Amino acid sequence: MAVRFERGAVDAEPGEGLIRSMAAELHDLYDGLDLDAPDMPKAGPAEMGPPGGAFLVGYEDGEAVCCGGLKKLPDGACEIKRMYVAPGARGRGVARELLAALEETARSLGYTVARLDTGPRQENAQIMYESAGYRAIGNFNANPMASFWGERRL
Repeated sequence: MAVRFERGAVDAEPGEGLIRSMAAELHDLYDGLDLDAPDMPKAGPAEMGPPGGAFLVGYEDGEAVCCGGLKKLPDGACEIKRMYVAPGARGRGVARELLAALEETARSLGYTVARLDTGPRQENAQIMYESAGYRAIGNFNANPMASFWGERRL
């Protein structure tokens, strides 16, 4: 079944609920991680909203099952942020569909380079990003929890 993507907002339902679920999962996975801590890269409504950003929510049979956003970086590239797939939708390629939809949205906004990061306890995410063409680069966003930073030309 294909996922249908719509523009949404990180601070409005259903995106807000998906982000809360993601934050709770990462809090447990990374020993109390707070995504909104001062030393974490920002990824809120200001960053993932127009004109340089976007936030997508993916639906299957009318149910919101995933989300992710884009934010503009100072050098003109974009960063993919807050990719999340609800547990019940995992293992079926939804994350790959979400990544492709985010990349297409980035192209539509004029971006030619996308960057992203992931942490050491999210090996499957890194494997997926690398298989999608993201090559390892240096720490571009000072994310203290990341262990992989990737970049891909769009």
